[in-house]
Amino acid sequence: MTMSPIVQDFVLHFGEMGSRWGINRSVGQIYALLYASREPLCADDMVNELKISRSNVAAGLKELQSWGLVLLRHRPGDRRDYYTTPEDVWSILRTLAEERKKREVDPTLALLAEVTTRTPRDEDEEYAQKRMGEMHDLIARLSSWYDDVKGLETERLLMLLGMGARVTRLLETADKMTSFGRKAGRDQNEKV
Repeated sequence: MTMSPIVQDFVLHFGEMGSRWGINRSVGQIYALLYASREPLCADDMVNELKISRSNVAAGLKELQSWGLVLLRHRPGDRRDYYTTPEDVWSILRTLAEERKKREVDPTLALLAEVTTRTPRDEDEEYAQKRMGEMHDLIARLSSWYDDVKGLETERLLMLLGMGARVTRLLETADKMTSFGRKAGRDQNEKV
């Protein structure tokens, strides 16, 4: 197997992006190579294609497995382990979102919840605590929205994503109707 220029560009880019997302460059490259490969690959294939050490490939695969982003496959008569990625891109996105939430969002929410219950020592700490409370409320609301959305079937999720600006227009219409109802109520009260 030799990477085509398209796959090579994808793999190199994913390595660069991986380092920006907080994962090792080679982990990003391993994932991209597996994602773009038609057939499952063994560690030797990855070492040859990516020109990285076997121990680096093993560590990268272990990390990707801990995230649930690679699947182990076996071939009859071959003792080597082969790896691939889930076929459904939405499944991959859901796995990434859930893992990031577990590793990054949930601990942040826990910390913010804990520090906002402490008694502030002075006005500066009270101000900081108030700001942290606002951040907690925002992250908690986003987390709650995520929990509501994550269980949607892919078709429904696509419909929701496709709504885009229509949701904004719907909310603007609801605001107009609400303000019209309040205005009509005030006008009625003024007549009485």
